[in-house]
Amino acid sequence: MLLNSVIIILREVLEAALLISVFLVLTQSLDKSFRWVAWALAAGMIGAAVYGINIGTISEWFDGVGQEVINAFLQICIFSLIAVSMLLLPGQLRGRESGRLLALVMIFTVALVVTREGAEIMIYLYGFLKGSDQLLSVMIGAGIGGSIGISTGILFYYILRNRSKHRTVGICIVVLMLVGAGMASQAALLLIQADWLPAQLPIWDSSGWISEVSVTGQLLYALVGYEATPTAIQVGFHFGGLLLLVIIFLVSQWRYRAANLMINA
Repeated sequence: MLLNSVIIILREVLEAALLISVFLVLTQSLDKSFRWVAWALAAGMIGAAVYGINIGTISEWFDGVGQEVINAFLQICIFSLIAVSMLLLPGQLRGRESGRLLALVMIFTVALVVTREGAEIMIYLYGFLKGSDQLLSVMIGAGIGGSIGISTGILFYYILRNRSKHRTVGICIVVLMLVGAGMASQAALLLIQADWLPAQLPIWDSSGWISEVSVTGQLLYALVGYEATPTAIQVGFHFGGLLLLVIIFLVSQWRYRAANLMINA
């Protein structure tokens, strides 16, 4: 149970920690204020508490698959917000747009991520708070998993911030695209579990190379939504989402570049 708790909590914390780290690095690179972080975390923790407390009612929605559907909806919302950030970043990099809209996007993105992951943690831990003899083992595992996840996020932040601004922003954009594609893939899996999308056989099994329960597997899950046995629908959502984010960023970048050329002409 100790190892299970480490893996489960690590998965939930790591995904939020990496996304927050990327946004913090972008905020610093763009010389913007960090005040949005407190608002995002506060909103996320309130959202997680409300979600976790009402999970019994939510689970009964949509003919008993409410939790899967709502989690998929949250993932799709996070993907959409990352897409909006891809639309805004080229203007930010050229100093053509106010940072307020991007800060608002980051607030909502982080708040939704913390809501989703925080609620999952609350639901998991609550099941052991009713006098279970495994409570101590679960809490120790949760502490270890949470510490590893937060430490990885902090390490990721310091690795990125010590690079040149141009390279740092480029890496952050790529990571955001990968995380967004992973969110799309995770949403597809949840909708398959809810029978809103057709079930399929896996198109490959990579668990022999990288286990989902390993630290590497958890890191890849947080970064790209790694699944050892994905279906064709999941793969389609992943690469379709990634392609969409790339197109949005390139089109936005081309638009601002064309505007600069017109001004200089």
